[in-house]
Amino acid sequence: MPETTYVVDSIDMADGLSGEVGAMAFLPSGKLIAAFRRGEVMTYDIEKREWSVFAQGLHLPLGIEVLSENEILVMQYAELTRIKDVDGDGQADQYLVETDDFGISGNYHEFTYGPVKDESGNHFIGLNSTSSGGVMMDELRGEKKEIGFREKGMYAAVPYRGWLMKWTVDGQLQPFASGFRSPNGLGFDLDGHLLVTDNQGDWVGTSPLFHVEEGKFYGHPASLVWEEGWNRGRPSDLPIEVLDSMRQRPAVLFPHNIIANSPTQPLCDDTGGKFGPFAGQILVGEMNQERIVRVMLEEVGGALQGACVPFLDEQGLRKGNNRLAFDEEGRLWVGQNASGWAGSSGIQCISYTGKMPFDILTMKIIEGGFELTFTKEISEDILSDLNHYLVSSYYYNYHEKYGSDQMDKKDIGIQSIEVLDKGKKVRLLLDTMEKDRIYEMQLQDVVSQDQDTLENNLICYTVNHLK
Repeated sequence: MPETTYVVDSIDMADGLSGEVGAMAFLPSGKLIAAFRRGEVMTYDIEKREWSVFAQGLHLPLGIEVLSENEILVMQYAELTRIKDVDGDGQADQYLVETDDFGISGNYHEFTYGPVKDESGNHFIGLNSTSSGGVMMDELRGEKKEIGFREKGMYAAVPYRGWLMKWTVDGQLQPFASGFRSPNGLGFDLDGHLLVTDNQGDWVGTSPLFHVEEGKFYGHPASLVWEEGWNRGRPSDLPIEVLDSMRQRPAVLFPHNIIANSPTQPLCDDTGGKFGPFAGQILVGEMNQERIVRVMLEEVGGALQGACVPFLDEQGLRKGNNRLAFDEEGRLWVGQNASGWAGSSGIQCISYTGKMPFDILTMKIIEGGFELTFTKEISEDILSDLNHYLVSSYYYNYHEKYGSDQMDKKDIGIQSIEVLDKGKKVRLLLDTMEKDRIYEMQLQDVVSQDQDTLENNLICYTVNHLK
């Protein structure tokens, strides 16, 4: 058996290429196609290990959807663009604007993400809020609302900054959901739920993963000025209790400096087991650490919630993990970016060796506690020993201040332990279970029956609803 479960290989970049990846996907031929910060779109022949130029001159491309071997959609800073190689020579001849019906002030922070497509053929894009750390240009695209401007924090003075937008099958760009600060990651799970990450900052105590639904508000108030009929003044001036009652809770919170500092693209493992035992779960890139995070979701109380756990730490992985894509062989390709923040550049490929990892497979909430399932059997002596578990709970403040400390952190005792399924499952009943809190669990000195060491001993569950 191989010694490691996953192998990380670095891809040689083309001469002169910046290597900062904004978007990445695979063509029907199996070639990788990637867009880079300076505006190149390149294809990479995996077998020949050769790069070729497909398109050039784009402005901060941060998303690609492949339409065919010769045609793609690219999300640029200012527009969603259809790019096509008409004569079949491998280089684009045609650049067409598909939609640019949103505001731009010229602010450096007005990134645009997506597109991702639902089962009905509608596309979704994310519009970053504007940063007070930059300036607005004199010439704007779209109407300007003075109440949307703020001298400190993120704001939305031009149309639909901080919104997710829906580009319909008939070519209309419509506001879909509000309340985002910096949604650098859109994707779908196997059930068609639209998942979006956001980044810690003002009004975002720690970075979240949202299940986004039409017409709902997700917490950052700046975007509310662009709600139809808005007449309540500057949204950030509303009482926090009012804003808190309006917002949707994240499905999962990533504790800052513990799980993720700057999460990026959520990608569903749709490989059917080619990438290991976590099929159907969500992988999320992380910019500030040499890490990819794994998310396991479940429906409780009519809404999604769940747990997050480090999936891969270091092992040759770099920082700046901005974009993820699976190839037909079930290998995970990771595109890295720094863009002036913590990060790196380049592309790496992660392959599953076939060695079963020893890890937490799932964490589910039960009445009074949690049920953990592992990928390997563990002796009952270990699983039933209280000394192997450390449980705490806390929450993050929802407020205008940048980020939040862990609030009301307290240690949680374990009432009882039940070992099931020959040591692959354990049920923990806790002294206290409260909603609207994160439950952080550390598993200490846990080894499997075959003497393997637990890959990741830290897992955090976001409790929005109790069983």
